[in-house]
Amino acid sequence: MSAALQFGTARPGIDHRLRATAFGLVIHDGKLACVRVDRGEGSYFDLPGGAVDGNETEEQAVAREFLEETGMTVRPLARIAHAAQYFHKSDGEPLNNTGGFWIAEQLSLDPAAKVEADHELVWLAPSEALAQLRHEAHAWAVTVWLRRNA
Repeated sequence: MSAALQFGTARPGIDHRLRATAFGLVIHDGKLACVRVDRGEGSYFDLPGGAVDGNETEEQAVAREFLEETGMTVRPLARIAHAAQYFHKSDGEPLNNTGGFWIAEQLSLDPAAKVEADHELVWLAPSEALAQLRHEAHAWAVTVWLRRNA
C-alpha cells in the first residue's frame, strides 16, 4: 500500500509516536455516525474508532471501538481510505495516528454496551460532519465517501 496521506503538522523537536488506528463510517437515513467526546468547553466530534490493539486487524479494531464508544455492533465492509493525522491526545501525548477508514454496516445498537462514558453517539448530516469533525483526516475520509456515492 502507498504511504498515508499526512494531515496536521508535527511540532519541531517533538516526537509524535506512530500509532496504528482504524475508524469507521456508518450511514443511516443519510446521516453519519459520529461521537461527541465530552471535554467540557473543549468537546469535539470524531468518527468512531481508535487504536489497533496488539494483533488486532483494522476490521477488529473498528468493531471493538464502535461497541466501546457507541454501543453499536458493526461489520466493516470496505476500506475506503488510508491517512495519518498528527495531533496531541487529551493528556498531551503527541501522536501520529496512521491507518484505515472503513465503511461499516450497523448490525445492532445497545447503549448499555457502551463503556466510554465521555463518548456520545450523534448522527450528523455529512456536510455538518465535514464542518464539525476535529481531525482533517476524518473530514477527508468523509469526502472520499461522499465522492464515491455522489
